[in-house]
Amino acid sequence: MPKLLSLNSYHYKRGGSDAVYFEHDNLFHSVGWDTAFFSMHHPSNEPTEWSSYFVDELEFGAQYSLFSKLKMAGKVIYSWEAVEKLGRLLDHWEPDIAHAHCIYHHLSPSILSLLKSRGIPTVMTAHDFKIACPAYKMFNKNGICEKCKNGNLLNVIGNRCIHDSLSVSALVMFESMIHKALGLYRKNLDRVIVPSRFFGDKLREWGWPEEQLLYIPNYVHAEMYEPSYEPGNYMLYFGRLAPEKGLKTLIAAAAKAGIRLKIVGIGPEEKALLDYAQQTGGDIDFLGFCKKDVLWPLVKQSRTVVLPSEWYENAPMSLLEAYALGKIVIGANIGGIPELIEHGQTGYLFESGNVDELADYLSTANSMSDAQIVKMGKQARQYIVTKFTLDHYSQAMQVLYSSLGAPIAEPHRQSSLHGLS
Repeated sequence: MPKLLSLNSYHYKRGGSDAVYFEHDNLFHSVGWDTAFFSMHHPSNEPTEWSSYFVDELEFGAQYSLFSKLKMAGKVIYSWEAVEKLGRLLDHWEPDIAHAHCIYHHLSPSILSLLKSRGIPTVMTAHDFKIACPAYKMFNKNGICEKCKNGNLLNVIGNRCIHDSLSVSALVMFESMIHKALGLYRKNLDRVIVPSRFFGDKLREWGWPEEQLLYIPNYVHAEMYEPSYEPGNYMLYFGRLAPEKGLKTLIAAAAKAGIRLKIVGIGPEEKALLDYAQQTGGDIDFLGFCKKDVLWPLVKQSRTVVLPSEWYENAPMSLLEAYALGKIVIGANIGGIPELIEHGQTGYLFESGNVDELADYLSTANSMSDAQIVKMGKQARQYIVTKFTLDHYSQAMQVLYSSLGAPIAEPHRQSSLHGLS
């Protein structure tokens, strides 16, 4: 029975990458793999028999003494604790493949060197740009930023890229300098999986070799989404309320187009966006955080979903989920978004940050006949059902693992040891 070790900073569904970490483990366990987890202790963690190997909790927003802060800074750069505890896990249970997700500060890439020294093939899914850009996003308070591409990481301090904080930005700059000098990612990862072709192209621009990168798109369990093609009378945004999401552009465009807009989500820009919406006088409702049982009906009853991003999105699940529910998407022509929108067929693309162009497409969607919207919604659903399936994802991953030396699983064979209790 082949063995898969999944590594991630958090062992609960804190964000999209954490959900992928769990779903990926569940997928391989279901097709006959023995699986294990390595992560960090946290009060919100899912129960698992592997928690005795987890590293101690480290939360950047918590209150720490000066000594604890210095100790934490050391762990961020190179975690000897993570190396020691992962070593104990590997002594007990040796995987055929290790798959890392977001391991950066809490586990640190120190663990990649250990896996390499043990001869364990290791892959990582690039959920963000951290292995190139110290600030994850290639985005700061001034907008899109690629100043570190030439190797001068002093830009991280100059632009205060992390939380607009000099001290935190300095720590992350030193962390990235050391990781880059030691080649902790480049030398120890056998493959980097990119969920969008755009991410692959951008990592190549930043110096990652072609042979180390592999495109495997995300997937949606389309059968779990009941589509509703009949259009409603409002446009919908759902996601984080953050500067890079382009919500000021959307609010201004909605007011200009005179359309009804609903915004679902929370985030650091919430108050500023509420104030801005009032200033524009648009018909805009902020609905806050909504669980899926509330969110999906809101999506189904909308006319279109809007994704107005102003940063390099990877392969946004919100877009794929909107398609699965039978809705078209008006999206910014930036990052991985244009790979997912067939202009005029499954939605529309507009120039990122362009209020006038977005307003025009909002007006277009608002004035289209219901029959046209239904036709495009069905095309969006079909696009998902044929191109972004669990089978495609599973087969591509198993081919990758096999190419790195992992044995083939015996289908449906049950494991006596698995990650979730």
